[in-house]
Amino acid sequence: MNRICELFGVRYPVVQGGMVWCSGWRLASAVSNAGGLGLLGAGSMHPDVFREHVRKCRMATDKPFGVNVPLTYPEMETLMQIIVGEGIKIVFTSAGNPAAWTGFLKSHRITVAHVVSSSKFAIKSEKAGVDAIVAEGFEAGGHNGREETTTLCLMPAVRRVTRLPLMAAGGIGTGEAMLAAQALGADGVQIGTRFALTRESSAHERFKQLCLTLNEGDTKLLLKSLSPTRLVKGDFREAVEALEAKGASADELRKLLGKERAKKGIFEGELSEGELEIGQVASLFCEMQGVEEVMKDLIEGYDKALLAMRKWT
Repeated sequence: MNRICELFGVRYPVVQGGMVWCSGWRLASAVSNAGGLGLLGAGSMHPDVFREHVRKCRMATDKPFGVNVPLTYPEMETLMQIIVGEGIKIVFTSAGNPAAWTGFLKSHRITVAHVVSSSKFAIKSEKAGVDAIVAEGFEAGGHNGREETTTLCLMPAVRRVTRLPLMAAGGIGTGEAMLAAQALGADGVQIGTRFALTRESSAHERFKQLCLTLNEGDTKLLLKSLSPTRLVKGDFREAVEALEAKGASADELRKLLGKERAKKGIFEGELSEGELEIGQVASLFCEMQGVEEVMKDLIEGYDKALLAMRKWT
């Protein structure tokens, strides 16, 4: 049996990224109901809102689902107590040191996966005691690794240093890409962008429609001196580029970012002043779909690609 399916108790080795302002209970439950592993994006939720999403997700699916927790979350102790109190069984951590909370989560019999952008952090994650690793390449949307290593290069490097169940992320949105990830050593995949643009995503319709019109090169990794973030072309990105071209300090960039700019762009649909984050793979899609249709496309695409590859030899 596939190691990711066995670890999480799912039909397909497909994990939905726990994306801020996109990954509410509707998306997470839909992915779980379709045979993958849905994740609630705790990073954009206050504790009470998070608890509400957990309970609504549990009512909407009887399948396994989990939570993505950025380790920069400001009310971490409160969040962790809710996770334990609500009986969450699967937690994906990101954007921080996996040693900080893995021991606590494991002590409550919670399965832990950690997102990394380098083989160095994969080694640290295994030492911290995680159950699985997500290797996320440069193509991914949102916050990214400073190394700018593509998924094609990152996957074999991480596979070489760990025997843990491994998922590939960044630039994966098709069944063909799933097969490519498997060939590079992945046991499964984590997909963000394609699920962010589904009908069940909590992102604003204006944001989704904009992303479905993007071409190659319409996203760019910026804010590298602060927190590398892949941004969609637009007024805010132009302001960031102009400031960085002048050699702006981290404090000056923080001032430009202000508060809740990502919420304004992704969740509220303010396309001019908002911070718009999406992965490079968005340029492959031009039609909004439901989660069930996406999952069907992924599996059929994988099977078709696998059959085609067998004809090579």
